[in-house]
Amino acid sequence: MNKVNYQKELDRIIDGLGQQGEPPRLLLHVCCAPCSSYCLEYLSEYFDITVYYYNPNISKKEEYLKRLAEEERYISVKEFKHPVKLTESTYDPQEFFDAVRGLEKEPEGGLRCRECFKLRLEASAKKAKELGFEWFTTTLTISPLKNAALLNEIGAEMGEKYGVKWLPSDFKKKEGYKRSIELSREYGLYRQDYCGCVFSRVVSG
Repeated sequence: MNKVNYQKELDRIIDGLGQQGEPPRLLLHVCCAPCSSYCLEYLSEYFDITVYYYNPNISKKEEYLKRLAEEERYISVKEFKHPVKLTESTYDPQEFFDAVRGLEKEPEGGLRCRECFKLRLEASAKKAKELGFEWFTTTLTISPLKNAALLNEIGAEMGEKYGVKWLPSDFKKKEGYKRSIELSREYGLYRQDYCGCVFSRVVSG
């Protein structure tokens, strides 16, 4: 079975958008400013983007707020072709703990992560539908530690469920991850050393 090249899929969609009229609206689920840095720089050339900050997996409220503040700061100081807006969800870590109940001892990158992806991408699809967006996607595929194929599989499933187009991606391609590191340095972005949940914090020490 051939592996899907999600970056080529994204390129194909972008090529088909054309350059006339208003750009299509995209709801971009964001986990943190460093991961969003390249994604926003790249996608804002083609889409009218609203960042959706929904991360109940983050184990401490101080960490959640710190990442949110960095996202807001990056959006305010970075110049984009099309303006980027931000909408925040309520912070309720119990949503995450309910979603992964029984999977607490799963290894990092296993079934617990799958359920976390599903939780956040389903919420993103619902929000995109609620706000009338044509497309939605996530910055999570920029991480070398995240399973891009799984994220795209779940995203496509949620898009079909809620009637919103899923924008396929593998943002680490085309040196996207490298660019995110460069942008993080340029803008002095706070880079955390763990995914966000209490379980990844334990693994990372």
